[in-house]
Amino acid sequence: MKLYNTLTKKVEDFVPYEGNKVRLYTCGPTVYHYAHIGNIRNYIGHDILDKTLRYLGYDVCRAMNITDVGHLTSDSDSGEDKMEVAKKREHKSAMEIAKFYTDAFFEDFLKVNCKIPEIVSPATENIEQYITIIEKLLKDGYAYESGGNIYFDISKLDNYYCLTNQDSNLVVGARESVEDDSNKRNQADFVLWFTTSKFENHELLWDSPWGKGYPGWHIECSGISIKYLGEHLDIHGGGVDNIFPHHTNEIAQSEAYLGHKWCNYWFHNEHLLDDSGKMSKSKGDILTVSSLVQKGYDPLAFRFMCLNSHYRKQLLFNYENLEQAQKTLNKLKKRISSLKDDGDIDEELFHSYVMKFRDAMENDLNTSNALSVLYEVLKDNHLNDNTKKKLVEDFDQIFSLDLLSINSTDDNSLDSEILEKIQERSDAKKNKDFLLADKIRDELLERGIKLIDTREGTTYEFIKD
Repeated sequence: MKLYNTLTKKVEDFVPYEGNKVRLYTCGPTVYHYAHIGNIRNYIGHDILDKTLRYLGYDVCRAMNITDVGHLTSDSDSGEDKMEVAKKREHKSAMEIAKFYTDAFFEDFLKVNCKIPEIVSPATENIEQYITIIEKLLKDGYAYESGGNIYFDISKLDNYYCLTNQDSNLVVGARESVEDDSNKRNQADFVLWFTTSKFENHELLWDSPWGKGYPGWHIECSGISIKYLGEHLDIHGGGVDNIFPHHTNEIAQSEAYLGHKWCNYWFHNEHLLDDSGKMSKSKGDILTVSSLVQKGYDPLAFRFMCLNSHYRKQLLFNYENLEQAQKTLNKLKKRISSLKDDGDIDEELFHSYVMKFRDAMENDLNTSNALSVLYEVLKDNHLNDNTKKKLVEDFDQIFSLDLLSINSTDDNSLDSEILEKIQERSDAKKNKDFLLADKIRDELLERGIKLIDTREGTTYEFIKD
């Protein structure tokens, strides 16, 4: 199998540290708000990686954190803890916030058929592990105490910027919302442990050798990964926005603590864009998988849309693209549902197509080419229906599109529903029930469907997000 490795900036053969075992760690959500569909695209990419490794016969153990403390509004060391921001917004405790948004995250996570990792661990459950690591970093001279906080000293490393390969001044200058901290020896140093000297009214605090406080964001992933997956990590996954400073800092503290190389392969998904650019919670309205469902879309249509693009390419989301993905997926399922139970499996042709499919997935998870193999299978007149169904079942171990489920939704069903609503609205207007007419219009608008009244009648269009 070949994977693009952010560390080496090239596609290379994947070789696990120990035999056939794969220790996979993927950064989880910060549960201060809903996960938007850009976040979910990232987790679909992780899911494809996880399922492909298992499909190819690797023994995978995957761990993922839940960040419920320590992630500031800047990805560096400035701003407030995001959980504290959510507390003020919603007037709930930090743990109530964390529970609500963790549940909401996994609800959407499962809607797009992502597999829950074997290990899911909230940051707040591993405080002793972080303290153990920080104590050793202090003892070995990689960390220092200043102003009550504990900082990692990047000057102790020769290759701190190994993941970015950029000049240190350029990287530090590129940080958003960098806030000078007079306690730091170098402004690129990062916090391992915050104390009340920095955030006096923080709700979540633990005793430590340095006083009451809480862990920095970066130490959490290192601590959880080492605790549950051991000292050698095969693959670490995340979004491209995690590369710096988060993953850069993880490498620094982990390898300083362990005394050897920590992770061999770094896997990063590109952004999902809308018409205004990268999707972000800071923009205000958050488009979630659940909100897509409320608008009448199949969540697997969103997964299908993601699979049609490579994980390392930016992907544009708008309702036209999603609508097309849903129609195409419905047609695909309709074609598959028409396959009969006839004939024995042609083992030779079955194996031939499996190898084509494997070749696509082994080539840096080329899901678009893998889907082309699926279309080729369905068009091949030399294959009987049973062989085709067996191949669909085999491929869907990775696609996870429920391709063999009964296709109860005709590809014109959404159009038909909208036309029915338009007729209801027209009837209401004829009956001078303008309240009902406005209600129908507003309900459709809420689902991203805009009605357009013309002299010839009423048409509609999908609103770009």
